[in-house]
Amino acid sequence: MPAAATTAAPGPATGPAYDGPRFPAGFRFGTATAAYQIEGAHDEGGRGPSIWDTFSHTPGRTLGGATGDTACDHYHRYPEDIALLRDLGVDSYRFSFSWSRLLPQGTGPVNPEGLDFYDRLLDELLAAGIAPAVTLYHWDLPQALEDRGGWRVRSTAEAFADYAALAAERFGDRVERWITLNEPYCSAFVGYAEGRHAPGAREGRGALAAAHHLLVGHGLAVRALRAAGSREVGITLNLDRIHAASPSAEDQAALLRAETLHNDVWTEPLLSGRYPAHEHETWSGQADGPWRRPGDLELISEPLDFVGINFYRPITVKAAPHRAADPEQRTAVDIGVTEIDPYGTRHTTMGWPVVPAAFTELLVGLHTRYPDLPPVWITENGSAEADEVAADGRVHDQERVSYLDAHMRAVTDALARGVDVRGYFVWSLLDNFEWARGYDQRFGIVRVDYDTLTRTPKDSYRWFRNLIAAHRAAPDTTS
Repeated sequence: MPAAATTAAPGPATGPAYDGPRFPAGFRFGTATAAYQIEGAHDEGGRGPSIWDTFSHTPGRTLGGATGDTACDHYHRYPEDIALLRDLGVDSYRFSFSWSRLLPQGTGPVNPEGLDFYDRLLDELLAAGIAPAVTLYHWDLPQALEDRGGWRVRSTAEAFADYAALAAERFGDRVERWITLNEPYCSAFVGYAEGRHAPGAREGRGALAAAHHLLVGHGLAVRALRAAGSREVGITLNLDRIHAASPSAEDQAALLRAETLHNDVWTEPLLSGRYPAHEHETWSGQADGPWRRPGDLELISEPLDFVGINFYRPITVKAAPHRAADPEQRTAVDIGVTEIDPYGTRHTTMGWPVVPAAFTELLVGLHTRYPDLPPVWITENGSAEADEVAADGRVHDQERVSYLDAHMRAVTDALARGVDVRGYFVWSLLDNFEWARGYDQRFGIVRVDYDTLTRTPKDSYRWFRNLIAAHRAAPDTTS
């Protein structure tokens, strides 16, 4: 039986007059979450294990040994979470399906209880007037597929296409927008090269193969979704605004390598149908491996209806020695670059500098580089803050309000400079399992008490609600 609802009252429906950034008519607002970070019920309803179950249950992998076993218990409490979304007034809600909840082994028999869960979730969202935006892959690969090679092997990309076809056939009549992959950079390089995320590998060629197969899987999934008549199909990238530490030749070369690793690996094949120009220098010739096949670029560059952008902070890089002298012994992120922090600004509790102007620079730069860029959706933007419950029982998270306000102004600056941005999703609706950082980082506009699972809307929730209401009430000045 679902647990009793334990949501604190969100507060008055009205509040101070909104005086923040203004957006064009038709602009959409929402919030975002991910399955493993909020669902819990890790061994209920026929769900199979994912790489994040394995990773988080391995001693030393996550802060304090935290796991997503319970997380926010959204699996049982989704009605109260949708009630929060309805009160917030969002147009859309971005969330992810758990691949292993639908296909416990990644392929093969379908789990009817998983299908039924997402049927209920989608139907309740639509009843609340909220359009579902579904991410198919937010890092939680079924462990059975990892046991067979994971994203290092092409069969995983093919299995992903079959999963996409299943999802589209069952749920396509109710999903407004499909996102194939979330942040493939993290899946390939944080997971297979740095080892900080599941599956915890530290590899060179294996991580480069994973990056390519993620893109192949994306292309195959786009074709499967389109064959099923899906309405809008895109991908979400965590592109970085990268600066060089100095104008020296060494630091400028380091910048090119960093741009290749963080951005060009994804944008060039997806948006231009070619591999990055500087990949040879970046990986000593190892990127062009046997995993690439004729026709892959045409597959990867299937036309998109939109590109999702996740942004949190900029980075600055300088040249540094390779950690491994032998290219064969280097991980894919050992590219002779180190990050520095020259930003004289406030940092979030993640240690990330708050530089809203870099957001505008990133969006305008992407638009300039790719003139045929599809419409852009900001699929994640938000901040982790040291939230505390005050004596009045509320969370007065002014730092988060300031962060969101400044970054939304950055988006309006990009709009004014010609970037076609269609919508903005705050990360995140709920405080949740922050991957290897466990539960010590709070990104939510709704606080979750991890002992009682009580939800308490923060001041940022009320601020965002007022923004949405003001946007809808504003006169349409477009012609």
